[in-house]
Amino acid sequence: MSHERTKLRARSRARLRAWLTLLSCLTATLLGTAWTTAPRAAPGAPTAEESVPAVGRAWPVGLRPSVVRAWEPPPTTYARGHRGVDLSAPPGSPVRAVAPGRVSFAGRVAGRGVIAVELSDTGDPPLRTTYEPVQASLKKGDEVTTGTILGTLEAARSHCPTACMHWGLRRGETYLDPLSLLPPWLLRRGPSRLLPLS
Repeated sequence: MSHERTKLRARSRARLRAWLTLLSCLTATLLGTAWTTAPRAAPGAPTAEESVPAVGRAWPVGLRPSVVRAWEPPPTTYARGHRGVDLSAPPGSPVRAVAPGRVSFAGRVAGRGVIAVELSDTGDPPLRTTYEPVQASLKKGDEVTTGTILGTLEAARSHCPTACMHWGLRRGETYLDPLSLLPPWLLRRGPSRLLPLS
């Protein structure tokens, strides 16, 4: 009988050790997750201190294109969202630089033409605009001014109901709303009206 009690106590101790090990692993995992995620903002989500200077002086396509899909920032790095804006434009439309800078990339990504421009005098790290799908007419390192033609809009399958260009904005790894580059007078719709002074 004492032999059975010894076996029973040994099993009880083994179960207790297993539960304590599991509990400590779970606690360490939860504390580790809280430690690594709480202090930092997700690279895909903007932080409160992010500010974007309204340095843009031209729309990238057309005069006042329709915004087919607006910017929807992701709540976390890998969450769903829309990391840019889609602007309505027919294939073959000229795609222009919205502000002065330097071409930091021109090539194909996942079969789509992409061109990126690092904007001048926008801080450290500098703001970077991206345009796709674009058949680039410039190469990496080329300097651009506002309105410089970067290339032409390619016909490509996309998530837009009509032909569109995806326009993005980043500072480092943080995605931002590209429309924030444009001053209010460029964002206004409709013709200007003069009113009497008195």
